[in-house]
Amino acid sequence: MLFQSIVYGPIHSRRLGNSLGMEIMPLDHKLCTFNCVYCECGWNEKVTRPKLPSREEVKAALEDKLSSLEDGLLDVITFSGNGEPTLHPDFLGIIEDTCALRDKYCPYAKVTVLSNSTQLGREEVVQALKLCDNRILKLDAATNKMMHRIDMPVNEHLTVQTLIDWLQQFNGDFTLQTCFLRGEHKGQIIDNTTPDELCAWYKAVDTIHPKQIMIYVIDRKTPEEHLSKISREEMENIAAPLIEKGYNVIISA
Repeated sequence: MLFQSIVYGPIHSRRLGNSLGMEIMPLDHKLCTFNCVYCECGWNEKVTRPKLPSREEVKAALEDKLSSLEDGLLDVITFSGNGEPTLHPDFLGIIEDTCALRDKYCPYAKVTVLSNSTQLGREEVVQALKLCDNRILKLDAATNKMMHRIDMPVNEHLTVQTLIDWLQQFNGDFTLQTCFLRGEHKGQIIDNTTPDELCAWYKAVDTIHPKQIMIYVIDRKTPEEHLSKISREEMENIAAPLIEKGYNVIISA
């Protein structure tokens, strides 16, 4: 499932409301620093020179769309799509343009970025994310073994501790996003719901202390077929210890 235009929607998001989607990755293939077993966009493709929309093209497409919408229709302008949006070399400029156009046409809409957290070592990416209203940042597992099995990072040396250190730059002012799932991939067991995995994840949550936590389950066709969906009851059990501590937890199951 690939998004084939720079601006798409608005569509109703189960977590965000009426969302205008922004696609600043290639329109014909996925480009990401993760190769997640559950990604609805499929597996990464090897492309030597991916074609990205320019900052000017993104700005023009967004202004054209926003100028035609009725006031109050949008809840969010959301960057996600065919890969990792923070990979775009003009990501900071695109966010600056988006915030300015939002202020002009739909000041109540929230500028939102869904990111896998792998580019938080770049100062300009952190700067751009701090301009946004919603930073939804991924941490699918808190052990290196399970993070690598689920997310399969392109950088094979990436560690959970690095991601946690980067996430702490926001002093908790972000939403943590975690997908819970079970299954297997190439003979390796995938399960971030075991007692050991959950213990490590709870510890990571307490370390980074996000203002909100979104936990969700697979909802669409996945590139790895041997995955199973976690029940609503079990998701509520996973959330319960965090809710007892006062965390704001949203469950999508």
